Amino acid sequence: MVQVTTEKLQQIFDAQTAYQWDMRLTTAEERIALLTRLKEGMLTRLPQFIEASQRDYITPATIAEHQVYAVIEAIDHAVANLAEWMQPEFVEQPANGEAYILYEARGRVCVLGTWNSPMSVLIHPLVEALAAGNCVVLKPSEFNPSYNAVLQELIDDVFEEQQVALVQGEAEVSQQLLQLPFDHFFFTGSPRIGKIVMKEAAQHLAAVTLELGGKSPAIVDKGYDPVAAVQQLVFGKVLMSGQFCICPDYIYVHEDDIVPFVEAYKQVTQGMLYDNGVLRKEERTQIVNETHYRRLKGLYEDAIQKGAIVLSGGTFDDDHRLIEPTLLGHITDNMHIAEEEIFGPLTFVRAYSDVADVVKQIQERPKPLALYMFSKDEQFQQDVLKRTSSGGVTINGIALHNTHISLPFGGVNNSGLGNFHGIHGFKTFSHSRAVFKA
Repeated sequence: MVQVTTEKLQQIFDAQTAYQWDMRLTTAEERIALLTRLKEGMLTRLPQFIEASQRDYITPATIAEHQVYAVIEAIDHAVANLAEWMQPEFVEQPANGEAYILYEARGRVCVLGTWNSPMSVLIHPLVEALAAGNCVVLKPSEFNPSYNAVLQELIDDVFEEQQVALVQGEAEVSQQLLQLPFDHFFFTGSPRIGKIVMKEAAQHLAAVTLELGGKSPAIVDKGYDPVAAVQQLVFGKVLMSGQFCICPDYIYVHEDDIVPFVEAYKQVTQGMLYDNGVLRKEERTQIVNETHYRRLKGLYEDAIQKGAIVLSGGTFDDDHRLIEPTLLGHITDNMHIAEEEIFGPLTFVRAYSDVADVVKQIQERPKPLALYMFSKDEQFQQDVLKRTSSGGVTINGIALHNTHISLPFGGVNNSGLGNFHGIHGFKTFSHSRAVFKA
């Protein structure tokens, strides 16, 4: 990794400052041409992206490929709809003139990404920032050196630096970027760092989008098929080893269903990850680095020392940084796992007798990025929706609200600010300019 210098950052910023007015004048056809070149560059480098993701931390090829194609879908969606998005939006017309909204580029955008999915946290926001006519600086996480090398080649090949630039380096590069008066900062990461980004952006009165995290709960309604629920929940912990921001963090199960639920968790984990009684190492995602692995193991050990019990799983492979999807019980509030975002393949279950108690506990916590429900009862679903708040919701599945390109993705309060995906991203990176013509 080559760390960008302060002088180079200033040079890039100055070039984009000068070019932003030309960029905002680009037509739909010109922006589509840029997005098409980006798509072609991604597809050409697909084998390199897959290989790089396996070098940085072992990720199944299917996951690495899916991450690329998810952004390809976002590009195709933007290309198909951009001409319409860029049209003035006429509102109720006054008697003495006309009134409409123009969506104009904010200008200079800085996207600060995290390590767990560089495509979704860097290139997807780039797609919608470009669609809105902005100049963009991308700063990926330093934890993905191999992937970043391919990204650097891609961005350098597709764009001129005054349009889009990718800069690499340690945390101090992000700090230096925050000192520059960008018009919009888009950050993905923890609530703790998100507060720092928001504070620094305030010095420039810059707009911010914060894609954060938190503890996303799952609620299983009484009588819901435990195997059907567990298949989704275990998949959520197998996918990237639970290292994604809307991974289900903890689970509420009705007290009458706890025994079959735990048994299903064991059976489904066995079916997904075991071959002839041996826990599979292949086609699993490593914990990203030793620091995060030790943090997860520490959460587990702290819980066990304080009285938690292992209901399923509990196998740790220190040599390969692999953790079996693990379900814990008897969790109390003095355990670190009950308070910290897990961001890994551990989870815990709590029994309930009345869903009103579950709702009250969720209300008392910071608002999560995602909430999951497993229920066939429409009244149950609507009661929980009306009495809780979260960035998004998937009912009877995992992460599906994130995969639908027409739904906004984002958090609320502690789990984030603002959203993107499709037209919602186009509007996030645009200023809604009111025009009245008499």
